Amino acid sequence: MEIFKNPKALRQHLMDRRANQEKIAFVPTMGNLHAGHLSLVRHGLEKADAVVVSIFVNPLQFGAGEDLESYPRTLDDDIKQLEAEGAQVVFTPDADTLYPDGLTQHTKVAVPELADNLCGQRRAGHFDGVTTIVCKLLNLVHPDIALFGEKDLQQLLVIRKMVEDLAMPVQIKGIATYRAEDGLALSSRNGYLSPSQRALAPEIYRSLLGIGEAIRGGATDFLQLCRAAADRLEQQGFEVEYLEARRCQDLSAAQPGDKDIAIFIAAMLGETRLIDNLQINRY
Repeated sequence: MEIFKNPKALRQHLMDRRANQEKIAFVPTMGNLHAGHLSLVRHGLEKADAVVVSIFVNPLQFGAGEDLESYPRTLDDDIKQLEAEGAQVVFTPDADTLYPDGLTQHTKVAVPELADNLCGQRRAGHFDGVTTIVCKLLNLVHPDIALFGEKDLQQLLVIRKMVEDLAMPVQIKGIATYRAEDGLALSSRNGYLSPSQRALAPEIYRSLLGIGEAIRGGATDFLQLCRAAADRLEQQGFEVEYLEARRCQDLSAAQPGDKDIAIFIAAMLGETRLIDNLQINRY
């Protein structure tokens, strides 16, 4: 496995691979890898000759008062896991390398509308930070395919829109959310949960499943379903930021006749912010 910190050295290495007709898959991460990240690597190995994984805690997507400084950094362990999975290339740049003129002077990439609601409404500038760094990494790696987990479904939709609008020659592939046995979506931030909070956290997914079952059974009052589920979660100790049904194509409010919808949730449990979603295809 090859490890690079320098973008120019990474580019040269990947140019050599492409010259040998190798197909390249890319998995961008912020490290502190878990089984969900590793599933993306495995999918990449099925689709390509070489998998590139980036590990970079991107300061541009963290807002004031968020957990940039405390975000878990486990680079040595991450590299061991990636080597065991068979990833061929790891890119571990630092902020000074990717933002040499500082965050405020760096060109930003913004996706309107899709990035302005749900998490984007509550985390101002977050998705601008995501799209900027993903655009930059895609331009450095030039992969044939890039893989993202569907746990961050809004992020996946925003990145797809960016790639389409900017005519970037890469396939964006969403991979199903990787869950613990009790249903909790895996996330690096789950490590912030206390034992009692960790035991309660799967109620988020159970609530989504309940809403999904009702919709598949013919319920069409999405607003009432979500309000009732949010109230139950609040009673259990969650602070629900949003729990809403949206159209998958544009994230507008879902309507009874829509075929592709998703239920999105963000909730605080103690000091930990948890997100999840459930996609519902009604054909």
